[in-house]
Amino acid sequence: MILYDFLSGAVTFGYFLAGLFFLRFWRRTGDALFLSFALAFALLGAGQALLTLAEMPVEERSWIYLFRLAAFLLIIVAILRKNRRGTGA
Repeated sequence: MILYDFLSGAVTFGYFLAGLFFLRFWRRTGDALFLSFALAFALLGAGQALLTLAEMPVEERSWIYLFRLAAFLLIIVAILRKNRRGTGA
């Protein structure tokens, strides 16, 4: 169980670190796609942290799974908005 908690913490750290990188790119460019990716990775990190802290044995059957769903929907919507804007210009 200790190894699982350690690895889950590493994954959580990776999600938050990726979110910080995208936040830095957003601040540099002002592109909303980077902000969406930063928010999505923050949601993924929060979901992973809550999953570990709540010690839920089956992730797919918990309400925390909605964090991942929201993160992926945010990424999909951001990409679709970016492509729609890019083709009209």
